[in-house]
Amino acid sequence: MKEVLYDWGGANLWLFHAINNMRAEYLDQFMLLGTRIGSHVYFPAYLAIFTLIALVMVSRALRHSQHTGQQMALRWLAAISVFALGYGLDGAFLTWLKPFLDFPRPPLALPAGSLHILGEPEYHYSLPSGHASFAMLLGAAFWPVLNRTGRIAVGAFVVWVGLSRISVGAHFPADILAAYLSSLAIALLVRAGVDRALHLRRSRLRPLFGRSKT
Repeated sequence: MKEVLYDWGGANLWLFHAINNMRAEYLDQFMLLGTRIGSHVYFPAYLAIFTLIALVMVSRALRHSQHTGQQMALRWLAAISVFALGYGLDGAFLTWLKPFLDFPRPPLALPAGSLHILGEPEYHYSLPSGHASFAMLLGAAFWPVLNRTGRIAVGAFVVWVGLSRISVGAHFPADILAAYLSSLAIALLVRAGVDRALHLRRSRLRPLFGRSKT
C-alpha cells in the first residue's frame, strides 16, 4: 500500500530529487524565505493582517450600501472563523498523526550526500508537512472572500511554501500533497459548520429586522 500511496511507484523520490537538485544562490534564499513565512508560528500575524484587510473592505462596502457592507462583513467573519477554528483542528490533527505515522524525513531516509539541506536538518515526522498544511489552510479559508488578484497571490503562496519544504530537504512531495489534502478537507468541514451557524443566526435576526421596518 505504501508503495502506491506514498512512493508512487518511485515517482515521489524522483520528483523530490528533481526539485531538491535545482540550486542557485537566489533560489535558495527564495525557498528559505518561503519555508520561514509558511510556519504556523506566524498564525497571529496572518490573523491580524487579514482582520485588518476585512475591516478596510467592510468599511468601503458600507459607504456604498449598508446591506452590501453587512453581507461582506458576514463573509469575512466566516473566513476568519474558518482560519481560526481550522488552525486549532489542523494543529490537533497533525500533533496526533505525525508521531503516529513517524515517517522519516529525507535526511534520514536517503543516503548522506544524496540531497541538499538548507537550514537545520530534521529527521522525523515527515508525513504530512506542517508548513504546507498551514499554507493550504490559509488559502482555503480566505479564498471565498478574495478577488482574482488575491486568489492568485494566495495560490502562489501555497505552492511556494510546499516547494520550499522540498527544496530545503525537509519533506518529500507526498508529504506536501498529503498536507494539502488533509488541510483542505478540514477547512471545508469547518466552512460547512460556520456557514450553517451563520445561516441560523441570520434566520433568527431576519424577523427582528422585518418588524423594525413596520
